[in-house]
Amino acid sequence: MVRRNWLLGIWAAAALPGCGFALRQPPNFAFRTIYLQTPEGSGLGPDLVRALGFNRSVRVLRLPSERASADVILDIRSEQREKIVAGLNAAGQVREFQLRLRTRFRLTTPQGRELIPETELSLLREIGFTESAALAKEEEEALLYRDMRSDMVQQLMRRLAALGSLKTGAGPLER
Repeated sequence: MVRRNWLLGIWAAAALPGCGFALRQPPNFAFRTIYLQTPEGSGLGPDLVRALGFNRSVRVLRLPSERASADVILDIRSEQREKIVAGLNAAGQVREFQLRLRTRFRLTTPQGRELIPETELSLLREIGFTESAALAKEEEEALLYRDMRSDMVQQLMRRLAALGSLKTGAGPLER
């Protein structure tokens, strides 16, 4: 019995590469250095620096004096959090909120050539509300905003990875 389970485990491990399974690899970017410009108090800035830092081939520049030496400039124009009443009960009390996170960004070269025009990304989550659990709902709201910010960073990373060559606009960058 033990031998049969062991053989099944070996067979399953051997079959994984044949089915196309592969661990997720870090994205390949068409640039080596990126200058990150974020608004004051932005929560996306540190998350983006961390996400880009996982890719060892990209260096994130943050000092204004380094802006001209970057391959690309990611300008996070705005980051807005909104909380809107989405549902009321018969007595007119709030029962549901919509949480929204909106980010506007653009990607340019230091010379001003636009690689990704100004784009707005928007995420939406709904959260139920009860007055008896108001404190717990505040913590849940904070967790949802943190999760939304993480999703926003992943969307930005996919858009940056989808960028073709900086020279021709398509294909990998010749290094």
